[in-house]
Amino acid sequence: MLTKKPKDTFASQKAFLSKYGIVLVLIVMFVLMSFMSPVFMTAKNLFNVVRQISVIGLISLGVTLVIIAKGIDLSSGSVLAVAAVVAASLGQQGDWQAKMFPNLPEMIVLVPIIAALLVGLIAGLINGTLIAKTGIPPFIATLGMMVSARGFAQIYSNGRPVSTLTKSYQWFGQSYVLGFGDFRGIPVPVILYIIMILITYILLNHTRFGKNIFAIGGNIHAAEVSGINVDRNLIKIYAYAGLLAGLAGFVLSARVNTGQPGMGMSYELDAIAATTIGGTSHSGGIGTIWGAVVGALILGILNNGLNLLGVSGYYQQVFKGVIIVGAVIIDMRKNKKKK
Repeated sequence: MLTKKPKDTFASQKAFLSKYGIVLVLIVMFVLMSFMSPVFMTAKNLFNVVRQISVIGLISLGVTLVIIAKGIDLSSGSVLAVAAVVAASLGQQGDWQAKMFPNLPEMIVLVPIIAALLVGLIAGLINGTLIAKTGIPPFIATLGMMVSARGFAQIYSNGRPVSTLTKSYQWFGQSYVLGFGDFRGIPVPVILYIIMILITYILLNHTRFGKNIFAIGGNIHAAEVSGINVDRNLIKIYAYAGLLAGLAGFVLSARVNTGQPGMGMSYELDAIAATTIGGTSHSGGIGTIWGAVVGALILGILNNGLNLLGVSGYYQQVFKGVIIVGAVIIDMRKNKKKK
């Protein structure tokens, strides 16, 4: 009977930790927070955590595809704001005296949803086209979009909140489904997040588009030689990321019953942090959707736990920065060893 050598056992343990270490971190954080705060483990608080991360989670799904393709998207928070104010302006209650468009009748909720998705899609198409057709680095292209989109949100809303949305609009951010007895149910934003997780997972892992994303991130020149239309795929990647940012804008505005031009400040950084913590490599060609979800959960638990413990928001920003840098250092060390 053959037995595993110590070296083989160590190698298998190391491979396991490399693949699932982030899940172990999540479990450890969960256990620690449950001991440090009795409120943390309550069903109400846990659902609040998941509902709060749903917006960042939606953005991080698109950012994951972008980073796998060796890109970056700094515009998602600003695109969220534009989508939020545009959708809100089309979803105000008909009898509200301070409507943005006084002569516009009360619209069915499908109209603001489509508007938010279109805003995100257009922004993503612009990002992707600039990067693919002009050769501008993704950092510069999306930085320009970040600044321009935020300015457009201010111009469109005249710098003011767009509030008093219809009940059907608010339902997507504030309601629960599948409730029974004392259980209120699952928050609708969480349901939307789960649906987009599944769709993005299928896109990345079970379609030619997904294979092209990994190929482009792994070696863009080899991808071109193998017949992949790199430009077209880059445009699709950024368009999808923009679409998710638009959806996030709609969900966030529905949750707070207003669209504001200042919404989504630094959300792009949180999304990048969630994706990076989840193991998506900034060297390109490596990343998973489940990793992005776990990364978003870690950020959510960290924020919630520190709030429950009364830790200042300033310190929370410091912790986030340390975690991001640490995740990138670990990623770089892993890739260096592989080379």
